[in-house]
Amino acid sequence: MTWQTYLREQQDRFLAELLDFLHIPSVSALPEHAGDVQRAAEWVAERMRTAGIESVQILPTGGHPVVYGDWLHAPGKPTVLIYGHFDTQPADPLELWEHPPFEPVVRDGRVYARGASDDKGNMLPPILAVEALLRTTGALPVNVRFLFEGQEEIGSPQIPAFVKAHREMLACDLVVSSDGGQWSETEPVILTGLRGGCGVQIDVRGPNRDLHSGIYGGAVQNPIHALASILASMRGADGRILVEGFYDAVQPLTDDERRRFASAPFDEAAYMADLGVTALWGEAGYTVYERTWARPTLEINGVWGGFQGEGVKTVLPAEAHAKITCRLVANQDPATIVELIKAHVQQHTPPGVTVAVTPLKFLAKPYLMPFDHPGNRAARDVLVHMYGREPYEVRSGGSIPICTILLDELGVYTVNFAFALEDERQHSPNEFFRLSSFRRGQEGYCLLLERLADVG
Repeated sequence: MTWQTYLREQQDRFLAELLDFLHIPSVSALPEHAGDVQRAAEWVAERMRTAGIESVQILPTGGHPVVYGDWLHAPGKPTVLIYGHFDTQPADPLELWEHPPFEPVVRDGRVYARGASDDKGNMLPPILAVEALLRTTGALPVNVRFLFEGQEEIGSPQIPAFVKAHREMLACDLVVSSDGGQWSETEPVILTGLRGGCGVQIDVRGPNRDLHSGIYGGAVQNPIHALASILASMRGADGRILVEGFYDAVQPLTDDERRRFASAPFDEAAYMADLGVTALWGEAGYTVYERTWARPTLEINGVWGGFQGEGVKTVLPAEAHAKITCRLVANQDPATIVELIKAHVQQHTPPGVTVAVTPLKFLAKPYLMPFDHPGNRAARDVLVHMYGREPYEVRSGGSIPICTILLDELGVYTVNFAFALEDERQHSPNEFFRLSSFRRGQEGYCLLLERLADVG
């Protein structure tokens, strides 16, 4: 029997297992679900053992656990570390779900549940692929390690220390991430970069109490005006960030990279209609994809201070506040950017107020790998075979900290190889995953492991 036949014959069982997995409310952000995250780890560990994966263990991290396993009987072949996560986002607002979020429903070729697309429906296929290969050939074409975590949705706070402490156990030639997706049902992608990030809170304080604006207005600096002046000083009318030194380490786009980005389809009218905006705006001289994939940003996420209620209160407030986050690109260091913002704020603070700049708990390094990396070339070959066309080369505007963690600690790049699609409502009510993608992931991982056996 071939692995293709095995996968085809086992689809009913595999779907039943996915539904069982999705029943577990493994919400890592909520303390009351810590036991459920542990239960999901136990489910994953048992499923790995059933597949024939060896050395399976649930390992503590000081937070939510990780599950490790391996199969290391392919001498002379590469060692591949497969990564994914079994925790989910919270499900609220519950009233917007058509069905309870942890009671999965299959409808019209889709499974609806929290975690269906991100990431349970994507992380189960590599386990099933390994089972199919072992049951039909008795061996795997490469050495394989697995690292599945239960805290990705809260930023993987304990994972850097865990990876550092387990370098030898996790040693590999390449990482393959099952947390990601493709462009569409008919168009594949190779993901080569992710933006990093950092953030700060700015607290502006003026008088020692709120003041009557009629008595003190015009004599005392208004902290909200001061904050508005500080924020306005950070970005020019052309979209360029004016924090001194902000762009110093930015790796510029090459002509070849810009050509690759331009090959990905973009419908500006549909993009604006979907967002409900009348015009697009951003750093001059760059396309939308270039701005969102390969240029850094500085965004004001929230501003507050003074009177917020209905009607009028003639007050000169004592303080004002703002939260700022930046998305960073290759070679930018998050800690350095925080210091540059601090210096800029101090330089542009008007007289009559004091300002504190406090780093937020958001610090992620940007990630960039070569398009022609052997792992990407192998993934490209598999995707061409599966989709019948060349993949787009893309980057992501978001951050996946594990990629830079594994690069820093293990010295290896991560190939993103997963099958979620953008419309599957990840992090939103009525999340779903296509069953066609669930099956495609199983086939894809069998093909990728076979292809990686030929990579030096």
